[in-house]
Amino acid sequence: MADSASTTDVQRLFDTGAHFAQVKSRRHPSMKPFLIGMKGRQDIIDLVKTDSQIEVAKRAFSTLAKEGKTILFVGGKMEIADLVREAAKRIDAPFVATRWLGGTISNWTEIKKRIDRLADLSEKKEAGTLTKQHTKLEIVRLEREVKRLSERLDGITTLTKRPDALVIVDTKHEKHATKEANDAGIPVIAIMSSDCNLSEVAFPVVANDASRDTVKLILSEFTSAFEAGRSA
Repeated sequence: MADSASTTDVQRLFDTGAHFAQVKSRRHPSMKPFLIGMKGRQDIIDLVKTDSQIEVAKRAFSTLAKEGKTILFVGGKMEIADLVREAAKRIDAPFVATRWLGGTISNWTEIKKRIDRLADLSEKKEAGTLTKQHTKLEIVRLEREVKRLSERLDGITTLTKRPDALVIVDTKHEKHATKEANDAGIPVIAIMSSDCNLSEVAFPVVANDASRDTVKLILSEFTSAFEAGRSA
């Protein structure tokens, strides 16, 4: 192993199981340089390289914070969705911790209309003006619309424009979000295992993207870097 990361740096990752990748049969060819061997049929990730990637990604986070950029967190896998939501909320960032809503980037104008519609209906509901302007049947329909929009838009209701960067946990699982970001030229920072395509990401962190402990650790370091950059 190289000397670019200390044993202590790598140990924190090792302790979370960050080194466990996918089975060899699921390996994407672009991942070969980041693997150091196998345990049974399972590929093992070179955590020295992972640690270096985290440092690069943290610098990107810090820069985005200093420039006042908007980062959209994406990760809807059941085992890590709550971690993605918590990390985003820590730095007041928008997030998608459920199913990706197609067009969030590629058809932003339409998505923004839905966000504005939800904000308008919610405001009127809070102010009590809905009951004055609509019949009981209309109110029932509008309340259903509010519920439906709230569920679908979830953590992106604070988005006022297309995001400047995406943080994605597992680009293979979040292939639609990854493609929309790539097509729009929006950089992606990703926690990704050996079954993902490295070429789709500007700032890759090759690690066990199915481990809650690994994802929690890396997202925490990302958000800490963002906070430090914002207060610098």
